[in-house]
Formats: sequence, structure tokens, C-alpha cells
Amino acid sequence: MTVSNNEVAVIHNKTPSAESPPPTPGQLQLNIPIQTKVQVKVNQITVNLRNIPLLMGLNDEDMNRVKADMRVRHFNKRDVVLQKGGIGDSLLFLLSGQLQVVDVTEDGRAIGLRMLKEGDFFGEIAIINGTPRSASVVALSNVLVGFLPSTTALHLFSHSPAMANMMLRHLAEKIQRDSEFRALLSISNTSRRIYAFIALFKKTMPGNLEVIENLPTHQDIAMMINTSRETVTRALLHLAQQGIVEKDLHRLIIRKPDELQKLALGAS
Repeated sequence: MTVSNNEVAVIHNKTPSAESPPPTPGQLQLNIPIQTKVQVKVNQITVNLRNIPLLMGLNDEDMNRVKADMRVRHFNKRDVVLQKGGIGDSLLFLLSGQLQVVDVTEDGRAIGLRMLKEGDFFGEIAIINGTPRSASVVALSNVLVGFLPSTTALHLFSHSPAMANMMLRHLAEKIQRDSEFRALLSISNTSRRIYAFIALFKKTMPGNLEVIENLPTHQDIAMMINTSRETVTRALLHLAQQGIVEKDLHRLIIRKPDELQKLALGAS
């Protein structure tokens, strides 16, 4: 079997061996060619599909269908994973890395719409409506993306109550998130817009620690909220100097959530 540099073959072992045990239900065993640019210590890695929220409720029969039909591809940083206007022939899953959904204005400016993290799925609207892709998706790092054919995805949407329920919740949350983001973009004061962005995308972790995991670059944040990278840098530096936020590796820790909310609302 030949595999191109960007393709990752899905192996289905029919006979167990001591060196390579067969995947358990819900796992894909990925054979990564040596010539690809994915850096791994061994030739095989295992992706547990049960860790993907949309798929975790599937029964073994449906999961085996997903395993049989899903194809996995590797993309380098800044590669275009999906092109706006393209055919919606697959439901996509981000298996590793980070992606950004972007759109391009009539004057050629790229606007970041949202970030995607490991375990997220995307491309569902084009599948459900049978319409072209409404936005592009760009890799912010080296990524592995799973492609599930639309016929398989639509079958699961209609035959798996667990998956249908997850999709309904996802679409409801997406509508709410998009509404909040539009409200954020309507803020005329640029600094307030940056503070509101941080307040909107922070998550509460165990111990009530509020953070933004895998913090986007200043340039990526600037694209998302229609400002300059320098303005984002100044605003984040101001928050750090006030002790409101703290940078920790790839995340931003919100030390004073109430103070951040006041700034986002424009309170003095």
C-alpha cells in the first residue's frame, strides 16, 4: 500500500501479534510513513475515537463503521485544510494540533472567526444543508485531521440518538457563541474589544482557575477581532502589568476575573 506525504493510512489488523496488538473498539491505529513531517518516536500512534465528544456515545457497530470509513491526513502549519466554496463531502475531526476558521472580506482581508482544538469537529453545515463550505480552515500548527464521508456522517446523524443529541447541542451553542462574537465585534473601543475577547473565550478549570488554553498568537487574535497585532500586544501587556492575567506556557491565566470583566464592560 502506498501512502503520499500528506496521507496517513488507517490500519485494520486482522491477526493479533505481540508487537502490534489489534485496536480495541473506538481506536484507529495510524501507520505514519517515515517521509512525512509528523514527528513521532515510533512508526505507529493510536488515536482513541472515544475521546472525541461527538463519537463517544456511539455503539460498537457504529464505531466500527466510523473506523472503516474515516481517512486521516497530515497538514503542515498554515496549510489550508478547507477552502471556502468547496464541496462539503466530509465531516472533519481535529485529531491533533490547532486550527483556525477564517473568512476573507471583499477587500481581501482575512478575518479569524473561531479557533478549533483537539477533539473538535467541523464542516457539519455544508453536509447538513448540502451547500458549499461557508468558510476556510487553516492549520495553526502541524495537524492530523480525520475525514468522515458525508454519507456515513448523515447516516449516524439520523440513526444514532446520542450523536444526534450532541449535534443539536453543538448547533445551539454555536448559534449562541456566534451571537456573542458579533456583539464583541460591535464594540468600537479596541482595548475593550480585546478584553471582551479574553473574557468570552476563557474556560474555568478545576480549582476555579480561569484560563485560555492554547492561547492564539497576537496576530491571530488581531485577525479575529479586526485590529492590529501591536494593539493586542499592548492590551495584554497592560493586563499583565495590572496582575489581571499571567502567561503560562501556552495558556493565559486570568488571575482577576472581576477586574477583567470591568474592563470589558468599560467600567472605570
